[in-house]
Order: sequence, then structure tokens, then C-alpha cells
Amino acid sequence: MTNNLFDRIQQFPRWHAVGVAILTSIMLTVALWPAPSQSVIVEIPAKLEFSTPSPTSAASESTQPDAPQLRTAEVEVRPGDTLSTLFERADAGVSVLYRMLADEKISTPLERIYPGQSFTFTFNEDDSLKEVTFSESILVNHRISVEEEGFSIQEVVHEPEIHTRYTEGTIDSSLYLAGKDAGLSDSMIMQLATLFGWDIDFVMDIRAGDTFSLIYEEHFLDGKKLEDGPILAASFKTQGREVTAIRYTDASGRTDYYAPDGASIRKAFLRTPMDVFRVSSRFDPNRRHPVLNTIRAHKGTDYAAPTGTPIKATGEGKVIHAGRKGGYGNVVILQHGGGIRTLYAHMSKFSKYSRVGNRVKQGQIIGYVGATGMVTGPHLHYEFLVNGVHRNPQTVPLPTAQPLENQYLPDFKEFAANMVGQLQVFDEAYANSDQE
Repeated sequence: MTNNLFDRIQQFPRWHAVGVAILTSIMLTVALWPAPSQSVIVEIPAKLEFSTPSPTSAASESTQPDAPQLRTAEVEVRPGDTLSTLFERADAGVSVLYRMLADEKISTPLERIYPGQSFTFTFNEDDSLKEVTFSESILVNHRISVEEEGFSIQEVVHEPEIHTRYTEGTIDSSLYLAGKDAGLSDSMIMQLATLFGWDIDFVMDIRAGDTFSLIYEEHFLDGKKLEDGPILAASFKTQGREVTAIRYTDASGRTDYYAPDGASIRKAFLRTPMDVFRVSSRFDPNRRHPVLNTIRAHKGTDYAAPTGTPIKATGEGKVIHAGRKGGYGNVVILQHGGGIRTLYAHMSKFSKYSRVGNRVKQGQIIGYVGATGMVTGPHLHYEFLVNGVHRNPQTVPLPTAQPLENQYLPDFKEFAANMVGQLQVFDEAYANSDQE
């Protein structure tokens, strides 16, 4: 009987046997279920699955081809390098370079190389060039792909994270040192000086105790600071007056700096024609000439600076003289609108823009400091004439640039009120923290 039953069980299909085993296990569990005061952990097996490995799938895994092995070469641009030397150093050959340069879309960004720039060359298994990647800047990369029908180029732009920062400072001796104490970089100090340079002479006007505050952007990539962004709002207080500048972009896309009432912060003329200087002689109708030792009116301002210091056009105008002019030495004279002329004397040499008849832009380099003419040392002599009458360059009222268009004024004033309010809140918070 027993053997007969065993034989019948053996004749069950496999899944019947499994079912019987599970059913028997459940029945035993119920029969042995503990009293309520006891606890039992019952592990329920996962769903039973029976499968036989497919010989074809196993074979396909073992015969799957390996990924192609690529070789890369990284090359950094050195001073004096050309594209040819870069491609040769990477063993890419110059023939492929010449074919790339025949495509204007590729040649334009490819030819702008500079020391420190990084190039990465990727080669196939047969050492044929697959692609070239290179940096145009920290945020912009280019990838040139070598294809059967030629080349293609892709621009990869990384968007930086923009952080907004506030800082303030009090001048003790100079704007530069005060800016450093406030944690500003050299570029941000220059940006601040340029912004207020139309209204404030940072050599003559500022005094100890003058203050400034600003809100500006900082750009980060992957948690690392890349650079300073633009100033968004700034205020400068000196000798009882306050100058405030707000950065605003109107609906047409034009971006500029304005006073809270919408007037342009920029003037038609810069207050000074150089960034680095020392005032060695002021406008004085009764000055004694240092060489002739006679009373002769000094009809301009002298800015002492090392030979070769760049000289900027203080306003947009036309070059009407560029050459020798008696005791003035090498001179450039610019004719501006409104009957205004500016004169720049004693230059060591002229820039390529200083050609009679040329038009120059405000801030463009027109020459370099020298000691030509009747002088005792290198400096720039700068004159400002209105309708032929000499005016003191340091005090003459400067005409303003184009104000904000009326159609944008309502939106701007709301925006400016918000930015000025932020500056005031930060200023008060810092003032209170200093008193505590």
C-alpha cells in the first residue's frame, strides 16, 4: 500500500508535488499555532519560479562584442603655439586641421587660441581622429566631430549659478584700499570706480570717512567661484552728497546705469583721462611756469604717471590734430559736440586710433604718457575748452548721456525703488551691527 502510494506521488507532475508540499506546510503551521501569549515569525518564501536557462541567451552574453577602445591626448596651449603645433603635438596631423579650417563655422572658434587653453583629442582604435574638444572660456566649450561626410561642431555652454552679494566700505586713504577691506576684487573695484567716474574724481573729491555700498553678482560653477558679475545697485556718499546708480534693462534689451529718477549715470565725458595717476598741477590762471620761471596761466590739469601709461579719450569725438605742437610736444586734440574740445599733451607716442579725421569712442586709448615738449618729467597735460574758453577739467559741469526713454520710466521707478530699498536695509543693518 505504502509503495503503491509512493509510486503514485512520483507520477504527479512536478508542480503538483510542490503544491502538496506547500499545503502540508500550511496544515502543520495551523496545527502547531502557539497560544496568544507567544509570537512566531513565519518567513514566507518568495514566489516559486522554475526556469531553465536559455542556451541562446547565455551564448549571446558570452559573445557580446567589447566596446571600442579609444585613446585621448590632452594638450595645453603654450605661449607661441599655433594650431599646427597643437595638432602635431597630439599626433593628430595637420592635414585634418587644414580640412577643418576650410569650414568657416569651425575655423572661427578654432582659431581663437590663447595660452592656458585646453585641447583634448580623441582617437579610434585605428588611431584615426574621432573628435576634438576645446575650451573657448570657462563656461563655453566646443566639440568637433570627425564624420564620414566631413566635420560638425557643437557648442556646449555651462550656465553659472548666480549669487547676489552686498558689501560696504568706508574710505580711509583710498578707494582701492577701502575696497580691499570690504572684500572686493581688483576688477570689482575698477568697475565701481568706472561707474562713478563720471561724477567723482577719486583723487581730488574723496575724503576720509566717505562711504560706499553695493549689491553685485558673483558667478559660480560646481560650487567654485568663476568671476564677479555686474554691479546691480551702488551708492557713494562724499562730502555731503550721495550718488546712486541702478542697473536696468529695458524692454528693448538695452542695459545701462541710471539715477533713481531715470537720468543716465554715464556722462558724455569722463572726469579724468587716465586710470592711474597723481595730480601734479591744477588749473591755475596765475601759476609760475616750472621751466620758464614766469607767471603763465596753467589752462589745464597735469596728471603725473609713468611713461607709457595709457591715455583715454574722455569723450566721443573727432581727431582734428595728432602731432607736434611747440612746447606741448606730441599732442592730440579732439573735437566733440556742443562746441567742446579736449587737448592731450606731452605724449610719448600716439595710438593707432589717433589719426586726423578718425572718430574715437569714449574710453578709447589715444596715446601714452611721455615727456615730450617743455616739461620737467613724464606727465599728461589735459585741457577742456568750451566754445574756445578754457575750463577747469576737474570742476566743469559735464553733459549727461541719453536718459531713459519715457515709456520705460514707470517700470524703472518701481524697480529702482526696490533696489534702493534693499541698499538702505543692508546699510542700516550694517550700521547697527557696528554700533553693537
